[in-house]
Amino acid sequence: MAEKKGAQKAPETPKAGGKKKLIIIIAAALLIILIGTGIAAYFLLKDNDGDDANSKPGANVPVPDLTQETDIGPMVNIDEFIVNIISAENNHYVKAAITLELTSETAKEETNMRMPQIRDAILLLVGNKTYDELQDLQGKKQLKAELSSKLNSLLQTGRIKAIYFTDFVVQ
Repeated sequence: MAEKKGAQKAPETPKAGGKKKLIIIIAAALLIILIGTGIAAYFLLKDNDGDDANSKPGANVPVPDLTQETDIGPMVNIDEFIVNIISAENNHYVKAAITLELTSETAKEETNMRMPQIRDAILLLVGNKTYDELQDLQGKKQLKAELSSKLNSLLQTGRIKAIYFTDFVVQ
């Protein structure tokens, strides 16, 4: 019994071989994580050289040839005007300025002579629109089409090629 008392066992320490295995496992796990991260970064950050349309959305946008002369007709500016529009709850109005592109110089002269009739037609058409109709792009495009049709019916020597809103505010 004296031997047992004097020879107490020291606390057990892990074997030297166990520590080496643990270090090797941790190093291997870190190496696998680093390799995986490197591969993921390569595929996510590499520049796609393929013809994939989704990789570069602006690649397929047509670019007009600036060397060709475009056929731009004479322009007539219609000064800014303010029109009350139809609204159930509040008073709303449109403040706009328009530029008309015409087919010929004679049409420009006629347009300048008929400016009171043209402004009247514009004011009546815009005034019969609702606030909701003029809020979105489709409503503005429809207004352009209606204006073009109405104003072309007034002109006799030429036609309106395009209508441009140079100022357009709906409040």
